[in-house]
Amino acid sequence: MTALTIQLSGVSKHFAGIRALEGVDFACHSGSIHAILGENGAGKSTLIKIMSGVLQPDSGTMAINGAPVRFASPTEAAAAGIVCIFQELSLIPDLSVADNISLATPPRRFGLIDRRAQRRRAEELLARIKCEDVDPNATVRELSLSRRQMVEIAKALGKEPRVLILDEATSALTSRDVETVYHLLVELKEQNVASLFISHRMQEVKRLCDTLSVFRNGQHVETFARGARSDGEIVRLMVGREVDAQFPPKPERPRRPAHLSIRDLSWENRLNGVSLDIGKGEIVGLGGLDGQGQKELLLALFGVLRGLRGSVTLAGRPGAPASPAQAKTGAMRIALVPEDRKTEGLMLPMSIADNLLVGCYDRVSNGPFIDQARARQAVAEGIAKLGIKVGRPEDAVATLSGGNQQKVVIAKWLMTDPQVILLNDPTRGIDVGTKQELYRLMRELADEGKAILFYSTDYAELIGCCDRVAVMYGGAVIAELEGEAISEEAIVAASLNVDTRTAAHDAPVGAVAAAAVGA
Repeated sequence: MTALTIQLSGVSKHFAGIRALEGVDFACHSGSIHAILGENGAGKSTLIKIMSGVLQPDSGTMAINGAPVRFASPTEAAAAGIVCIFQELSLIPDLSVADNISLATPPRRFGLIDRRAQRRRAEELLARIKCEDVDPNATVRELSLSRRQMVEIAKALGKEPRVLILDEATSALTSRDVETVYHLLVELKEQNVASLFISHRMQEVKRLCDTLSVFRNGQHVETFARGARSDGEIVRLMVGREVDAQFPPKPERPRRPAHLSIRDLSWENRLNGVSLDIGKGEIVGLGGLDGQGQKELLLALFGVLRGLRGSVTLAGRPGAPASPAQAKTGAMRIALVPEDRKTEGLMLPMSIADNLLVGCYDRVSNGPFIDQARARQAVAEGIAKLGIKVGRPEDAVATLSGGNQQKVVIAKWLMTDPQVILLNDPTRGIDVGTKQELYRLMRELADEGKAILFYSTDYAELIGCCDRVAVMYGGAVIAELEGEAISEEAIVAASLNVDTRTAAHDAPVGAVAAAAVGA
């Protein structure tokens, strides 16, 4: 594949008076993996949307190998070899996997879509990313979020990119799929493809990327080679200030009586006798390899699943909620921050204000009518409490950065005054500064007496945030770690259902962690 250089010069873009990019000069080259780093709202997404034809700049130019280009659409960009995998999946849920992969350019025979050829093409692309278990005839709606993301990657590969842009493409993936994407990027690099890689996971960046570019407040701050800057220096470039300790201190206090008590909770073949207690003022983490029942447990406690067996006691009253509506009201007062904010947590075309109010209309209404003054006050309080950066509350929530969208999801539920807060990987795909704000918020909520159950795929978060960590394996809690016992080695060993003492004596942490990734 011929060498290619994309260069942007003096590129600016504004939205309703808000600066997204300002005078940006940037270049990427074939045969490299180039990281784009920055906080949410730094301009990363706007940059790649301009490069991939989704947006046009207000000013400035873009050139490929010195020849000026300006793409009016993603189709034009893809024809030039620039393909983007956005954080917001572009798949159509009710079409098949094969239909989605070939949606723009289906193979044809006698002027009609060649279904056999389309299926073969899907099978070849899925095999390339080690997803042979995905049926090309299955509808996308049937797939897990991780598998949907892999189908999105297969779809992008089908366009034979010369530049592949990945916007947090690994944040929704299982450990096994993450490894597959790593190997794919190295393979593409050897084929002289340029990869632009947006990630908030520094371990990924350090492992994969040759070159790193930092953006802040819509401006390109610096580009440097891997290893030229320490992690601390990179974070300071991203946030423009010294960063405090990542996690707030944990209070030293005895375990409190159970506010939420779960006994032998089972559901189909996904939950198999879960038992766990959570006290008021306590943050309990859910650990374990992905797919061990953590997400199902959160859904069960929020009244989403039917046919539960076992018992749930909340504030001394027996009985799990029968529906989300029951969970969030009355004596239960449970809130769930879901896994995918864009499809499960927000109504993207609607305003920021409407998204914030949707869970608490009873608080701002007089009978069937909304009290507009109370509604405006509630929205202002929600925005202020989470420090959400907005233009106007009437703007569509889709206009916010990913981190601010996540804050809207959390603020929406806090406005219901919950006593139990269920968090499903809430920091996925958000920047280091926003993560620290959420860590502090979690501790403040616990200090106010909230009971928090926190599932995270990041071991550092479980270690830094949680008073206890319950590790799940095969749909059950098989280990509870507390205090000094909460360590990466102990979490990984329990995740593999390995005796912690045996793991400590027989294998180094790195070996156990490597086994966890491949499990």
